[in-house]
Amino acid sequence: MDAEVLFVCAGLFLISILYSSVGHGGASGYLALLSITTYAEMQSAWLKQHVWVLNLIVAGLAFFHYSKAGHHLLSKSLPFILASIPFAFIGGFMRVDGTVYDTLLSITLLYAAFRLLAVKDQKDITVELEPSRNQAYAFGAGIGFFSGIIGVGGGIFLSPLLLLKNWATPKTAAATSSLFIWVNSASGLLGATASNQLVLELQTLLPFITAVLFGGIIGSRYGSLYAKQITIRNLLVAVLFLASIKLISNLIF
Repeated sequence: MDAEVLFVCAGLFLISILYSSVGHGGASGYLALLSITTYAEMQSAWLKQHVWVLNLIVAGLAFFHYSKAGHHLLSKSLPFILASIPFAFIGGFMRVDGTVYDTLLSITLLYAAFRLLAVKDQKDITVELEPSRNQAYAFGAGIGFFSGIIGVGGGIFLSPLLLLKNWATPKTAAATSSLFIWVNSASGLLGATASNQLVLELQTLLPFITAVLFGGIIGSRYGSLYAKQITIRNLLVAVLFLASIKLISNLIF
């Protein structure tokens, strides 16, 4: 295993700890990390699909632990998920490469960084209101579609929405987002398969899967019971900013 693979695996491990602790799969972080390595030269379809596989593992672990801890409400997550599935499939089906993909990914990474900076401590948010079905369907469809195009599970968009609208407590939002991410990642992979874009490389995936598996177990277990990782969060924000700046500089120069 060469030095770059070890570096990527170490980064994936840390990112999966952080993201799984708040119910996320980690796609935006994985994309940020890969974008500052030689893997950035791969096609967008390759990047999206490998990240979706990692998402399935980490988000699945997060949902298991948050659900087991009693934080999941099916009535809360179901409308968002039902609306997102077909649109994530469509987004995964679409072919988006080159400048358009780099631009969208840059915006996504910057958004993720700013949202992470804006996250409040869990004790600061306790109000929980109910969204209307129409609101849940509309937001679920929009997030699903955009997630399918970019190659993320949508948690970086859904969690802040649920918290800013007071539609969920932080741990309920984490449980809802983890299931949402898992479903959308699976739907995106199905869309890629249907459009004959499936390019998964098992040999490449195995070390990555091992890294996020251990990270996901640690992070999701810690987050569902205790939660709070400011130091790692700040390191991840730095990675997201560096990756987005790198992509933007490539677009400009």
